[in-house]
Amino acid sequence: MEVKNTIPFNKPYLTGKETHYIYQAVASGKISGDGLFTKKCHAFFEHNFGFKKCLLTTSCTDALEMAAILLNIVPGDEVILPSYTFVSTANAFVLRGAKLVFVDSSSDNPNIDIEKIKACITPKTKAIVPVHYAGISCDMDAIMELANANGIYVVEDAAQAIDSYFIGKDGKSKPLGSIGHLAAFSFHETKNIMSGEGGMLVINDAQFAARAEIIRDKGTNRSAFFRGEIDKYGWVDMGSSFLPSDILAAFLFAQLENLSDIQKRRKEIWERYHQALQNLVQAKKITLPFIPSFATNNAHMYYIVCRNANEREGLIQALKSKGVLAVFHYLSLHKSAFFEGKHDGRILPNSDFYSDCLVRLPMYYELELDQQELIINTIQQYFQNV
Repeated sequence: MEVKNTIPFNKPYLTGKETHYIYQAVASGKISGDGLFTKKCHAFFEHNFGFKKCLLTTSCTDALEMAAILLNIVPGDEVILPSYTFVSTANAFVLRGAKLVFVDSSSDNPNIDIEKIKACITPKTKAIVPVHYAGISCDMDAIMELANANGIYVVEDAAQAIDSYFIGKDGKSKPLGSIGHLAAFSFHETKNIMSGEGGMLVINDAQFAARAEIIRDKGTNRSAFFRGEIDKYGWVDMGSSFLPSDILAAFLFAQLENLSDIQKRRKEIWERYHQALQNLVQAKKITLPFIPSFATNNAHMYYIVCRNANEREGLIQALKSKGVLAVFHYLSLHKSAFFEGKHDGRILPNSDFYSDCLVRLPMYYELELDQQELIINTIQQYFQNV
């Protein structure tokens, strides 16, 4: 008899002020885009993380699509990105006609292998899109050096990376999303800070700031009109409707006000997993998340990597039998039904390994100690027999 899931993979956490702020937004009489709470969210990110300019979007996917438009990606341009990532990272550039050049993951974590990027750069390379998997930074010094030396733009896919940092060679700590020319964040309900659905484009290169506003608002200069900078607005560029309702922004602002508390709790849960499973690492039965010396941990995700696909499937089923939902993650995009025939034939073994062997454990604010102990004990018992 199948046991009903009693411990979900994710459970959205409500701080208590979401509906109060939504009421305020509705009462203000302006619930479309760029209302009071949208401005509050923009100010929060710009003040607390030093982002040059922020624009909330309806999703991280939309933010990435805006980035592709801003970079004037056209057919024939090449974009370098990891194969082990969500399809949105790739789709944003496919929609503009780009040729995707997939790069393998590192052997010690799922982030893009920096050493493999250089060989993929050609005169047609327009952008590199590093994905900060699980909120753990890629080596941004190395990526920016490569990009700057070759006149290439960098778009950080920081979907999972809120409140995570890169420590540069200069010893300075830089928020992820503040380093590339552009960056995209997600506020999907599975993220540390969420609005159900939602995202944000960060513009760190001033040359893109004015046009980003226009692209986001259907290709019009309406934002400038509302600021009184022009006497009428019209259609001046390509664009779409990327603005979220201020109702979503109101929800998000309640989350942002509680960022420190949410992060403290998530890090406690992450650390408990990490310490409790060390014996299985020593026994060489699994590997655990690796945090490079240049990266911080925002506790977005806790994953373990099994030795093979069979052991992973067995572990998922063992947890399921106890009412625990654990899940795998991405499938290598270079082997997808859509792209397989377009791939250049390079073997990307680490990406395929994570596709087959990585499993994510339940990770959310309200995960109780006894629930986490059940998860840990089930994992321990399973690996006693494999």
